[in-house]
Amino acid sequence: MNWDVETLSRIQFAFTIMFHYIFPPFSIGMGLLLVIFESLYLITRKAIYEKITRFWIKIFAANFAVGVASGIVMEFEFGTNWATYSRFVGDIFGSPLAAEGIFAFFLESGFLAILLFGWNRVKPGMHLFATIMVALGSILSGFWIVVANSWQQTPVAFEIVEDFGIRRAVITDFWEMVFNPSAMVRFSHVIVGAFIQGAFLVMSVGAYYILKKKHLEFAKISFSIALMVAAMGSLAQPLIGHTHAQVVEKYQPAKLAAFEGLYETQKNAPLYIIGWTDPVTQETTGLAIPGMLSYLVHGTFEGEVKGLKEFPKEDWPPVKGVFQSYHLMVALGMFFIALTLFSLFMLWRGKLFEMTWLLKLYLPAVALPVIANQLGWISAERGRQPWIVQGLLRTSEGISKSITSEEVMISLVLFMIVYTLLFFVWLYVLDREIKHGPDHLQVIEAGFKKRSEKMDVIKTN
Repeated sequence: MNWDVETLSRIQFAFTIMFHYIFPPFSIGMGLLLVIFESLYLITRKAIYEKITRFWIKIFAANFAVGVASGIVMEFEFGTNWATYSRFVGDIFGSPLAAEGIFAFFLESGFLAILLFGWNRVKPGMHLFATIMVALGSILSGFWIVVANSWQQTPVAFEIVEDFGIRRAVITDFWEMVFNPSAMVRFSHVIVGAFIQGAFLVMSVGAYYILKKKHLEFAKISFSIALMVAAMGSLAQPLIGHTHAQVVEKYQPAKLAAFEGLYETQKNAPLYIIGWTDPVTQETTGLAIPGMLSYLVHGTFEGEVKGLKEFPKEDWPPVKGVFQSYHLMVALGMFFIALTLFSLFMLWRGKLFEMTWLLKLYLPAVALPVIANQLGWISAERGRQPWIVQGLLRTSEGISKSITSEEVMISLVLFMIVYTLLFFVWLYVLDREIKHGPDHLQVIEAGFKKRSEKMDVIKTN
């Protein structure tokens, strides 16, 4: 198969960023839960909350390490594979990335040592403060990354200048660029998705312990708190998604048309629950709610929604893939609402932890929010094609001029090998820590204490 540089570079960037994005949502979601767990410990002073907090700190640390390691590569890809794009957006894109490093990553990393190693070395209030700062740092990191990406979706506060024949975008108003039209709603959508993903990890491990009849108090409390976070996040997502769709309709109407397989501009536009679209015949079939797309976007069934035929065909996104990824993401979101609300009802009735079939469902369900978050980004990024910066720079124009397809292929294969090994190391560490359980840390500390006492006796003698 003879792939060109653009295709291979897009595959490479998609692979590296999708692999990396497995981990930040876990860190963000678990950061929130760590704050809740440790706050409950400080309020109640119950030993069980200390055990819960300290166990999940270990899982958080393993996830954080792999997330950082896998994310470094992408910054280099901007220069190696996407040099033309980097020159065009560098003056703008660099600002939020620099802010992410200064105000988010340094904050997160600076307090991480206290979070991991300071439990018996600092006061409880100081340790909780460090936990909050790490959680806040992970959220702020997501904010600045989403700001940078959102500017590409809805570019504002810039002017185009030309130096020596090279066009580039320059910021005219930093804060207008930061709070561009899609930034806040997309940030909310991303962060709530991360909360759900982190909560499902905790519920999956909690369900495992309950089914094994091990660490029952630990597992039931962890599961219950994570379930409440997952339920609230799942209920919030359709509301945020509704606002997001209105922003997309206003600034990226071709993307919304691709989401719903809408070819003709029309009032009373249908909203598809499930279906199939064919851009060749320009037909979409399936189960649809008549007029619901118009109502959701405009607040009236008579609202007009633009179809793909309003745009040149060369400006259409890849409609089939975007349509399916978007609808699968929505379907998973609806499943999360049904699952978490039913589980909350069973928890309220005191029967949740007796329902073996439901707990077994939560074991593999940890993968579903990961898939949903990935599908959300696939829909957003493929939906703005063929633009790498909406309306300003095409993806085909952003590629590096000096790189060859052979070089990209070699680096892609190497990345696949290294990332596969890294993924299995991550799975191994998680598996080991989960099998050791929450009591393992106390056993280690008891061993250190006994060894220390022996050394004191030796010194005294």
